Amino acid sequence: MTQLAISGYGDDLMINDVRIGDLSPQEHENIEKKMGGRNYHPLENVVISKVKDSSTLIARRPDPEQVKAYIEEEVIDGLCCYSAVNQGQLNELIVDAVVHHLTIEKLPTVPRSIRHKYMSAFLLAATGITGMDRVVPKVAGVEAPDLMFKLSRRWGYRVKGVPPNEAIVVAAKGNFHGRSMTAISMSDDQIARDDFGPFVPGIEMVTYNDIDALKALFEDKGNRIVAYLVEPIQGEAGVIVPDDDYWPRVAELCKKYDILLALDEVQTGFARTGANFAHQLYGIKPDLMGCGKAAGGGILPVSFVAGRDDVIGVLTPGSEGSTFGGYPLGAVVSVYSIKAMIDLNLAEKARIRGKQLMDRFENMKAEFPDKIKEIRGRGLLTAFEMHNQPQLNGHRVSLELLKQGVYAKETHHSTVRIAPALTISADQIDQIADAINKVIREL
Repeated sequence: MTQLAISGYGDDLMINDVRIGDLSPQEHENIEKKMGGRNYHPLENVVISKVKDSSTLIARRPDPEQVKAYIEEEVIDGLCCYSAVNQGQLNELIVDAVVHHLTIEKLPTVPRSIRHKYMSAFLLAATGITGMDRVVPKVAGVEAPDLMFKLSRRWGYRVKGVPPNEAIVVAAKGNFHGRSMTAISMSDDQIARDDFGPFVPGIEMVTYNDIDALKALFEDKGNRIVAYLVEPIQGEAGVIVPDDDYWPRVAELCKKYDILLALDEVQTGFARTGANFAHQLYGIKPDLMGCGKAAGGGILPVSFVAGRDDVIGVLTPGSEGSTFGGYPLGAVVSVYSIKAMIDLNLAEKARIRGKQLMDRFENMKAEFPDKIKEIRGRGLLTAFEMHNQPQLNGHRVSLELLKQGVYAKETHHSTVRIAPALTISADQIDQIADAINKVIREL
């Protein structure tokens, strides 16, 4: 049997004879490639060591003089863990709540088979901020659209009257709902689907932001369609923003054909787009809404589904569950993540700083029309798309930005997404924009 010895903390953490603080960026990469699943492609030659402030990371880079294994440099976080840290890294409100809970309240985990007092706090806060009737807590972000998928089917059979096993859920082309089997069954991303079939049946795809295509599908199969499950703004696809009248018209169609509008706000929620939830930008209200990422403030994974009474009301004991969904510490973290969003007025901050960044992008597009094809965004969910040319490579841009002290990541070949913490300062937005300008100029 393999002997394993673990000791120490932080850089002094030892796994057998390996001291974590001694590893170079290349050694970290070698271990991950040898012992981990290769399901991500992290930026090369950089390892995050710690957090300096709400928008600044400390990154370990190779020592250029090779005197030591690495040097440490400040990096502005322009990605915010894909909108999981909207409230800023180590948000004081949330951290203080966690410390108080673990040291004073001393109730980290109990199962849902017995009630705890913080579930009531979570439900009051979550229904209050979403304006929905009921909320079901989960953990990982992908669990929210998964649950909306299940709820839509059961509601379709028990309330709408769809014949057994004939329910259809409509998904949008270009979507990203995660990488579970249900999520990739709704996806048209071939990389995510290759050799994972057979897929979940009962799914129809429709072109995003094409109201005529949606209407035609509803007219043809509306009696069996139970939900249109979709992102209000497509994030992973490159921050694809629909026409201003798209969502009001979609909401009308859903009402006409008695079809649930189930919005995946995992990335667009919690003030990211300049509203508490992106659907509010369009003056509509969904029947179901999935949240995650910033619902846990970057401290713990927390997700949930909020929705109408008659839809979530189809759940019965044993039909849905989650060991850690709504456990005491997670419930407290989510309550204070909501409090931070409200108290810090993060939606307004996202609008202000988002306009500042988009204005800079507009100037860059005017300055480099041969390089920047399009800019897109709402609030601080933004992206710039370059023309499809070999030298205009998003991964290359991300690596060059890192040299300028900015962490960002491409999505698809030629699009780079910028979505920093909503607590970011005006000076830091300018630093990000200056770095992008320099990198684009030199491409």
